[in-house]
Amino acid sequence: MDGILQIIAIWALPVLFAITLHEASHGLVAKQLGDPTAKMLGRLTANPLKHIDPVGTVLVPIGLLLFTALTPAPPFVFGWAKPVPVNTNNLRNPQRDMAIVAVAGPTANLLMAIFWALMIKLSVLLQGTVDWVATPLFYMGIAGITINILLMVLNMLPLPPLDGGRVVAGFLPPRVAARYERLEPYGLVIILILLFTGILGAILFPVYGFFVDLLQTVFALPSWR
Repeated sequence: MDGILQIIAIWALPVLFAITLHEASHGLVAKQLGDPTAKMLGRLTANPLKHIDPVGTVLVPIGLLLFTALTPAPPFVFGWAKPVPVNTNNLRNPQRDMAIVAVAGPTANLLMAIFWALMIKLSVLLQGTVDWVATPLFYMGIAGITINILLMVLNMLPLPPLDGGRVVAGFLPPRVAARYERLEPYGLVIILILLFTGILGAILFPVYGFFVDLLQTVFALPSWR
């Protein structure tokens, strides 16, 4: 039980902010492009309570953490927050601007991964002096990089309703984009099929590994993979 609680304590903050700031960034960029919907709904905030989805932000991540804590598998977690609504009628150039709004989420995750890389650097500097801070900060940094890179890579898959799908739609001719976006109701089913057939992991993890190795190299971080 102590091990499970420790895993949850380490992962809770990185997961919460990885998911909520991802969504808040969509709303912030949409506001800059002319749509105030997210602002009017109070979604331009880092307050997780404004973004939490009971299933995607709480039950799914905790369930995955409990599952991996009780098995030999390494901790693995993902989740989602309530999507930030965007009214495309308010955007100056709806097709192009939706692509920009979409890419804001994965960009926020990349920036957060860099932040957690800096936290790992700080934890290394603190080792031997204040280990009670350095040790949990180190493992929290690993969790932060892991969840943010996973979310970034997953969301950039070119499949509606993921962010990558909206980015692709932004570059297609309008009629082709409209047909492409009709895949959105089936997106989750497609993702689940890819997950259970192992195809999703085969796509995600090499890209995930590339970005983690890149952060480790750029910031001279200790290797943990």
